[in-house]
Amino acid sequence: MKVTICHLYPDLMNIYGDRGNIIALTRRAEWAGLEVAVRRVGLGERPDLRECDILFVGGGQDKEQALVAEDLAEVKARSLIDAVEDGLALLAVCGGYQLLGRYFKTGSGQVLPGIAVLDAWTVAGNKRCIGDVIVGCQLDGRPRTLVGFENHSGKTYLGHRSRPLGQVLFGHGNNSEDGSEGACYLNAFGTYLHGSLLPKNPWFTDYLLQKAIERRYGRAALLPPADDTVENLAHRAVIARIQRRGKMDTGVLRR
Repeated sequence: MKVTICHLYPDLMNIYGDRGNIIALTRRAEWAGLEVAVRRVGLGERPDLRECDILFVGGGQDKEQALVAEDLAEVKARSLIDAVEDGLALLAVCGGYQLLGRYFKTGSGQVLPGIAVLDAWTVAGNKRCIGDVIVGCQLDGRPRTLVGFENHSGKTYLGHRSRPLGQVLFGHGNNSEDGSEGACYLNAFGTYLHGSLLPKNPWFTDYLLQKAIERRYGRAALLPPADDTVENLAHRAVIARIQRRGKMDTGVLRR
């Protein structure tokens, strides 16, 4: 089996180690015996994104987001929307997450149009949300945790067509108000978690890969398990760091 990973806007949307998500997807796919191709797609290119199996877009500053917003709306929107509706596995982090919603209103009052893959909208707040994050979620029916690092001033709110990726156990999440973090629609996921997200959350990496091969090869296609010892140590280290600071009850998390 082969998977094609599309890295969207790799030169413009790649802060706080976001490229590590591409590395994690590639390595874990290879460990599972999959043939992997990574395709870098930048401004002005018009690929048929339905031909890809996983799409990733990272975060960027407002200046880069303005360039990307225009290109998304005018060049790639139709292809990306069609691919998501076809079941494409997609992960968007921070700035990429914001631009997949309806719009992002920046601190200067500029409104960057999104392409509404996710039913969400973002407005700049007057305080940055910075620090470690722990999120509880049940994407695969099991209680899981995601860990990462957030650094954003945008406050994101969800409409009825998207559901949260999870609930904040520690940190700020979407808006520091409703306890939600991220957004989901079909196999498309947006989140504020940098860090990189996937190397420290191997179950979520494998979840995306499994959705990708199911779409391409059918539900009978299964991703073989990998040894997650090192990755889970990194995951637990984030939780332990928070607990050592006395900011979280040690009995809250045991995974």
